[in-house]
Amino acid sequence: MSSIFGLFKRVYATLVSPPLSHNAEDNNASPPLKIGLLGAAAIAPHALVLPAKSHPEVELYAVAARDVGRAENFSKKHGFKKWYGGGNGYQELLDDPAIDIVYNPLPNGLHYEWTMKALAAGKHVLLEKPSGNTAEETRRMFSLADQKGLVLLEAFHYRFHPAIQRVRAIIDSGELGAIKEVDATLTLPKGFQDNGIRMNYNLGGGAMMDCGCYPLSCVRYLTSSNPSAVISATTIRDTRDPRIDTGTTAKLTFTSLRPGAEPVRSTIKGDFATPLRWGFIPRFPGISVHAVCERGSIELFNFVVPMIYHSITVRPDGDVPRTEKAYTFEGGKGEDWWSTYRYQLEAFVDKVRGRTPQTWVSSEDSISNMEWIDKIYEESGLGSRPQSTYVLPTA
Repeated sequence: MSSIFGLFKRVYATLVSPPLSHNAEDNNASPPLKIGLLGAAAIAPHALVLPAKSHPEVELYAVAARDVGRAENFSKKHGFKKWYGGGNGYQELLDDPAIDIVYNPLPNGLHYEWTMKALAAGKHVLLEKPSGNTAEETRRMFSLADQKGLVLLEAFHYRFHPAIQRVRAIIDSGELGAIKEVDATLTLPKGFQDNGIRMNYNLGGGAMMDCGCYPLSCVRYLTSSNPSAVISATTIRDTRDPRIDTGTTAKLTFTSLRPGAEPVRSTIKGDFATPLRWGFIPRFPGISVHAVCERGSIELFNFVVPMIYHSITVRPDGDVPRTEKAYTFEGGKGEDWWSTYRYQLEAFVDKVRGRTPQTWVSSEDSISNMEWIDKIYEESGLGSRPQSTYVLPTA
């Protein structure tokens, strides 16, 4: 009973009402970093608003939306101080000198333009994944951030949580031997996300972009490397626009860390329109990663949002299987109710403040992930999403 109570308590604090920070008014502390939000996106409450309310060093300052009424309503509902709206609302937010950080959850096809504009305006940027429509866009964004001395982070939030890091630690420890195969899946039932911007080719829509970027990132993280080849890539195409994949499965190989060993095999799957069971019952989301090693296997159920619930199952050959959970870092920052987004925000603020974050998604990592998304799309026959035509004005 106590474990069930703990589950509900943790989920409530994570997703509904996190403990509010009481340290922002410390007279000895630096002024809080003011955050501006581009677009009143559905992801923003969980990805930014709730994490920010428990962080003593940030302030929800301004939100911009194309519709000024929507911006005002969102601002008042979630505790922002200001709002901007209309055709020039995004730029007005970027021109606000009080804003230190911009969170960009706009559609994929707008990531490049508005991240470049935010960086040009001198703002640090927390950028939703995938970082852009193409790897070239991603290179340019990180290049500008580097030139400006600004922090740019692609928001692969799961990477900041103790759960996936515990799996990586077990693999790296050598307990199970070298990886032979690693598979990762993120699939969602039909009707859950297969609509709107995710189905718009010009805005960077498609399952490999929206769902597939996670399992690709995950297998790259656990193997500590990039693929050596895309063996195959198959897609389920939208009947309304065949340029859009509603599901993609890719078979990859990685070079083994053991000299002379067979390549590491990997299958990744992203799907946001898994057919309903018997035509009306949604299927349970597929959100797991499983690695087969020389002396056993390891599986993490729910690697994407492990703060709700997860399990790490370790099966050493010839030994008793065990199950672990990891909601906090031993001796490190964090509470068991911290979401992946809260851990991510902690790292982002640490980086902006000049401190060393617990972990980080580097520019090289983000560029590589986008390069392999491009390659998977090329292998599938669909090709990359259209590159932005935006050109940053030169002085």
